[in-house]
Amino acid sequence: MQQTTTSGRAGASTGSRTIADIVSLAAERYGEQPAARFKRDGEWVDLSYGGLSEIVSEIARGLIDLGLAPGERVALLCTTRVEWTFADFGITSAGGVVVPIYPTNSPEECAWVAGNSESRFAIAENAEQVAKLVAVRDQLPKLEAIIAIEPAAGALSLDELRERGRARDAGEVAERVAAVSPEDPYTIIYTSGTTGPPKGCVLSQGNYRTVTRMCEEVGVIEAGEPVYLFLPLAHSYALLIQLLCVDLGAPLIYWSGDPDQIVPDLMATKPMFLPSVPRIFEKIYTLVTSNNDPAKIAAATQLGLQVRRLREAGQDVPAPLAAAFEQADAELYVNVRGIFGGRLKQATSGAAPIAKEILEFFYACGAPVLEGYGMTETSTVTTASTIADHKLGTVGRALPGSELKIADDGEVLVRGPHIFGGYYGKSDTTSFGEISSDGWLHTGDLGSLDEDGYLSITGRKKDIMITAGGKNLTPANVENDLKRSRWISQAVMYADRRPFPVALLTLDPDEIVHFAREHSLPEDLATLSTDPQVLALIQAEVDRVNERYAQVEQIKKFFLLDHDLSQETGELTPTLKVKRNVINDLYASEFDALYAS
Repeated sequence: MQQTTTSGRAGASTGSRTIADIVSLAAERYGEQPAARFKRDGEWVDLSYGGLSEIVSEIARGLIDLGLAPGERVALLCTTRVEWTFADFGITSAGGVVVPIYPTNSPEECAWVAGNSESRFAIAENAEQVAKLVAVRDQLPKLEAIIAIEPAAGALSLDELRERGRARDAGEVAERVAAVSPEDPYTIIYTSGTTGPPKGCVLSQGNYRTVTRMCEEVGVIEAGEPVYLFLPLAHSYALLIQLLCVDLGAPLIYWSGDPDQIVPDLMATKPMFLPSVPRIFEKIYTLVTSNNDPAKIAAATQLGLQVRRLREAGQDVPAPLAAAFEQADAELYVNVRGIFGGRLKQATSGAAPIAKEILEFFYACGAPVLEGYGMTETSTVTTASTIADHKLGTVGRALPGSELKIADDGEVLVRGPHIFGGYYGKSDTTSFGEISSDGWLHTGDLGSLDEDGYLSITGRKKDIMITAGGKNLTPANVENDLKRSRWISQAVMYADRRPFPVALLTLDPDEIVHFAREHSLPEDLATLSTDPQVLALIQAEVDRVNERYAQVEQIKKFFLLDHDLSQETGELTPTLKVKRNVINDLYASEFDALYAS
């Protein structure tokens, strides 16, 4: 089955030709409107588009002064903060190519990305990140200088770079920008490495300028809507959001840098759009529902869905239904909306699957969470869901100008002007990321298209497990159902060439302490992971999930890890996806023990 979308709507934007000229045009169009909102000394402050453009120009001129030539690479190692945006656009405006590096990467991983991309300069956030590069400097013969956003020994400070830039003519930047063409590389984004060493996806100016127009045509973000961002800007998902905001004059609100402050940030800044990964929504869902009667939550969800669907269709809501809805709104829905700041028009969940029940709950409450789909190789996105066009449980329909089809083996194939040009320095390809002679990108994802063109993702080709009995299993659904438990944080199924499925599970550190206190147990995860009462609690959750699946798909045994999975241990990617190959290697003996017993 094949599906193409070409219709949509055009919205106001800068009209830029490339990414290189987008900031200067935004300054002309939006002037003193707020471009960025961020915390300084505990207070939220705004920066205008004019101010953003001036800072970007200074950094671009500073890089030119250092000797950066058009097309040369600059690594960017920094958390999500406004200076990341300054540096990103500064590099681009100087004609350079941005090479993002995740701030959670080890020195060796930094060496791989900076070295493989042949980066001539690197911009690092602070002394900690500078130290990573210094530690592997002998592996980076092409690296000439390090610039530090926060002053650090052994690096030129960003303020010094801007000072050097101010001494040069701003016309030099205009000349560099004018020389950039849509065919030129804009960024090289390295995949998160769930299937081996990261590969650098070369994405052109045209790729990203095209995909921003696609998103604007369907109204993913509307002009002027405040957007809250905590996702890593080193990832293509956050990068696209940044570009959309600048193009549409939408203020970008940068998180305050503390994961525990995300909800307080939302309540303080009241965004209208929130891009996120499933884990955040799962946490909020657990927070709201854990102390409520599951039957009441289910009833309130169905009530909210029914009334909102009637209203969307322009139909009258019967008086008894309307009264029940108003009561539920006062008791539940308004509180959920309040967690997001009270003005949220839409949140988007990406990077990993999320349970349909969670989507239904938030939609019922008037804080809709909708899914999109894409990969780095598709310049972030290829399908999207909007309030006006969605089906909960699907990842939406193809963006205007893009095409989807399902191969005979169920793999999702994508074609369009947003498809990347290849991996940096590589002529070979793997089975996913391969582009056929007629332009179809093999995504490696399994899915289906319904009669209306909505795409559902059912799993990853590489994640298919074939049991010893020859049964093909896709783990995503079982894992997601397990993670919906109040007590379970992560779930990883294991079954390849084995007689039956087993699982690694981790306790939710924020929730299991409540159970521990109620039962007078120690509160540390290491002790709780072996406690008989906790094991019985988790077994009951596994049994509940198993009831939804055929016997061959059911989890027969599990073990509890004594810690939660994390990026720091190398078990999760920066977008919180499980690195299955790492888990399988790290805990091979624990999995073996489940079968041996």
